[in-house]
Amino acid sequence: MKDTHKSLYLLLFVLALAVNFAGINIKFFTDDPGLYASIAKNLIYKKDFLQLFTYNRDWLDKPHFPFWAVLISFKLFGVSVWAYRLPALLFFVISLVYTYLFTRKYYSREVAAVAVLILMTAQNTILSNTDVRAEPYLMGLIIGSIYHIARLEDRFTFKDILLAALLTALAIMTKGIFVITAIYGSLIGQLLFQKKLNHLFQFKWLWLPALTLFFTLPEFYALYIQFDLHPEKTVFGIQHVSGIKWFLWDSQFGRFVNNGPINRKVAGSIFFYLHTLLWAFAPWCLLFYYAVFKNIKSVFQRKKPAEYYTLSGGLLLLLLFSLSRFQLPFYTNAVFPLFAIVTAQVCFDQLSKFGTKFRLIGQWIFVILLPVIVVITNIALNPASYLFLNVDALLFGVVIFLIVTKIKEAHKRVFFLNCAAALFVGFYVNTVFYSEIVPYKGQIAAAEYINQKPFDSFHLYSLKAENNIFQFYCKRPVDIVSIEQFSSFKPTGVSVFYVNQQSMDYLIQTHADFKIIRSFVNYPNENLIPDFINKATRFKTLDHVYLITKPLKYSL
Repeated sequence: MKDTHKSLYLLLFVLALAVNFAGINIKFFTDDPGLYASIAKNLIYKKDFLQLFTYNRDWLDKPHFPFWAVLISFKLFGVSVWAYRLPALLFFVISLVYTYLFTRKYYSREVAAVAVLILMTAQNTILSNTDVRAEPYLMGLIIGSIYHIARLEDRFTFKDILLAALLTALAIMTKGIFVITAIYGSLIGQLLFQKKLNHLFQFKWLWLPALTLFFTLPEFYALYIQFDLHPEKTVFGIQHVSGIKWFLWDSQFGRFVNNGPINRKVAGSIFFYLHTLLWAFAPWCLLFYYAVFKNIKSVFQRKKPAEYYTLSGGLLLLLLFSLSRFQLPFYTNAVFPLFAIVTAQVCFDQLSKFGTKFRLIGQWIFVILLPVIVVITNIALNPASYLFLNVDALLFGVVIFLIVTKIKEAHKRVFFLNCAAALFVGFYVNTVFYSEIVPYKGQIAAAEYINQKPFDSFHLYSLKAENNIFQFYCKRPVDIVSIEQFSSFKPTGVSVFYVNQQSMDYLIQTHADFKIIRSFVNYPNENLIPDFINKATRFKTLDHVYLITKPLKYSL
């Protein structure tokens, strides 16, 4: 690798790290991060490390590990949005380290650097590092597990067996047992294509699931304490719910067939992720599709690639997601490190005439398209300040100048330009776009209003479980009252209820007795529609949220 190239890799790596961390302090815009942060905050309120609650009610959906990680962060740094995101970002960094180590084990140092940059610049990687759910954790845990399993296949060491088992267990305690599809699937694929399946019966591979089960025991214990030990609890409208059974079966299979208590109204399509990756893994999606085709072709031609782990693990989990009837765009992020490694192999390889043209065209599309999207979006958004946009344009203008003047090879030049274009978008989203749209999330304004000292003694309620951003930003616990019970509900002392527009319409239609304390402008959706992004038409997409109280004799 030339010194010029090394300097450019380093510059892009530093910029990519800065872009991915730039959203660490952005206020929540979607409900899920508000829910997960609230649950972690409730662990502090309850002084209970094992049991998960939301609105002071038992919560059974996701495993515990991310909440424990956030709890530690909250304990160290206080409750805040950046402290919520910090553990996830650290696992994102871990995914970069393991992506480099795994790629370097089988490929050149430059391919490893390329894989890391692909992972850092994929659009849904950047978005998920701001809209944090479980995926940044899984990225680090899955590729880390596979790396140590690959080392175990070469030579047994206690360090690798312990780390492989521990990281696999933490992945299971993050999302459930389905994650072993990618981890164990990568090993089975490697041994199958190398005609070494008999190696699965070696003693070391018997230790791996045994140690994984041992490291997963805290999850089983926590679920047993909260649910199996208390069959009288009502969860999902029924009693005698086993938390352990839910963890091992119901949460996984129920989501797979989309018939569990938590489901999506629109069932998934087998082609969902094929078109979702066009934007989620942009600007590398077209190269990824070509790399998969090329790798599969090599298998049928009996050519031996350097390894089969990444293709086997990544495609198996992608297939599982595609067959599932419960699908969300960010699910594939968990195997983005594997996709990045597969894609990196074709970025600089000697390809056929068609492959070389496809590689250039597939990247030039995004080099041109991504900045154009930013320009069009910014015209519609019409932000109050152009400072960060100017910084963005100046910074990446300099990067582009360096790429064009220093890199002579066409395929390397377009790769670096693609990285720059992706980071240009990511920087804009995290510094300009979010700062314009987040103020229209009325839950934040309502929470900040009720956090004022005159309301310190008021008891807080929400009329819907989806108001989790409000729950998080309130500086004290929030309870929940179903909207159907509002009229008959008798609060103890002065109480304030958070109500969205839909609930307000219901209260008015049912002639409920209440008094509005204050209303706040609100964008009611999570999906961004053009009319909302466009400042001129934004008002048409807005409604209000409210703080209300039941009539009592008190003065505000």
